[in-house]
Amino acid sequence: MLPVATWDDVARVGLALPGTTEAVSARGRRRWQVGGRTFLRDRPLHRRDLDELGTRAPSGPVLVASVPDEGAKAALLAAEPEIYFTTSHFDGWAAVLCRLDRLDEQSLTELATEAWAARAPRRLVAAHLPGAHS
Repeated sequence: MLPVATWDDVARVGLALPGTTEAVSARGRRRWQVGGRTFLRDRPLHRRDLDELGTRAPSGPVLVASVPDEGAKAALLAAEPEIYFTTSHFDGWAAVLCRLDRLDEQSLTELATEAWAARAPRRLVAAHLPGAHS
C-alpha cells in the first residue's frame, strides 16, 4: 500500500511553492494561500454534505483544492472518483474535494501545484512554471 498524505504533507508541499503562506482559522482549520488567495484548505464535511453523500461520505480528512476550471474538475471526478468528489455546495466553483488519506506523494504534489497555479498571480506562475497557461 502506498503511503497516505497527512496535513503536514500538505503543508510541506504547499509551502514549497513560491509565495505561499499558511493560515489557521479560529477552529484550527488550515489553509494555504498565494497572493492572498486560498488554493488548498481543510474542510470537514457539513451536515448537509453528509446527508447528500450518504454512504459515499468519506470518514477521513477532506482537502479542498482549487482547479483551473470546471472542465479540470470534471476530469478529476471522472478519472478518480475514489479520491475526488464534490457536493452541491461546490456547484459552479472551480474546486474539488479530495479524500486526503487516499492521496500518495506524487498525486498530492501534482494537485497542490495545479491548485497553486490556478490561484497564483500570473507573473509568479510564469516564473515558477515556464510554459504554464494561467
